Amino acid sequence: MRMLITGGHGQLGRALQAALNADEVTALGHSHLDIADPQQVSYAFSRHDPEVVIHAAAWTDTAGCERDPERALQVNGEGAGIVAEACHASGATMLYVSSNEVFDGEKSEPYAEDDAPNPINVYGRSKREGEQRVQTALDRPCIVRTSWLYGPGRDSFPEKILAAARQKNALRLVTDEVASPTWTVDLAQAIAVLAHEGATGIYHLTNAGACSRKEWAEEIVRLAGPDDVSIEATTQSNFGAPFRKPPFSALANTNAARLGVILRPWQEALADHFQRAKISQGALR
Repeated sequence: MRMLITGGHGQLGRALQAALNADEVTALGHSHLDIADPQQVSYAFSRHDPEVVIHAAAWTDTAGCERDPERALQVNGEGAGIVAEACHASGATMLYVSSNEVFDGEKSEPYAEDDAPNPINVYGRSKREGEQRVQTALDRPCIVRTSWLYGPGRDSFPEKILAAARQKNALRLVTDEVASPTWTVDLAQAIAVLAHEGATGIYHLTNAGACSRKEWAEEIVRLAGPDDVSIEATTQSNFGAPFRKPPFSALANTNAARLGVILRPWQEALADHFQRAKISQGALR
């Protein structure tokens, strides 16, 4: 199957290439494909003639999106629409990778696929705009919402926590931002199943379970310990971030589970990530 991955050089894009290694995959990074440029998108489609497009390209810098909402909308909203329109014109199917941040976080239980989005920051609004543009351009797209990605090829939250822990005796992490850490390796394998099944509709794919940023950091430090690093609780307001994050945005995997696609607990995935990255007990010493 001929597949085109946008954002192909990012951490999810690289994991997707590995998961789809039996297919004919073209993975294009931003330097080779500006998704906000219709001419570049049209050229990429005419050159590679994809049957399936996995749209993983996005601007995920929440603070950056807040500073430049016009660019956020251009990349995450309009860019997704341009790719979707190219899929419509060529007859390719599309799988769009979206975010838990399309929800406001006011629920006390995981969000189902049919819950109404209500984003509270610029990044979330731009990703929701992308969803809507994809749904307008295509009759039967596949939208995958996920959260808190980390994985090989990039220093993500685990690596940043370890780096900070090596420098400080105490860290401060928020307790009022709860979601599900998701390993790109596991997510890519699940997306590969949906792509091969020709799945349509909305799917929530994260590693199972949920935690706060503080609880995630505690597990990271535990896996890399023993150590004398303490992790103190704080809140988003006390932390002083210039934007809001959904306080509770764990996602319920209902639709993919019906297809037998279930990701393992986030703690197990994190331990495997440490093993693959050769981060062992005592790493903080």
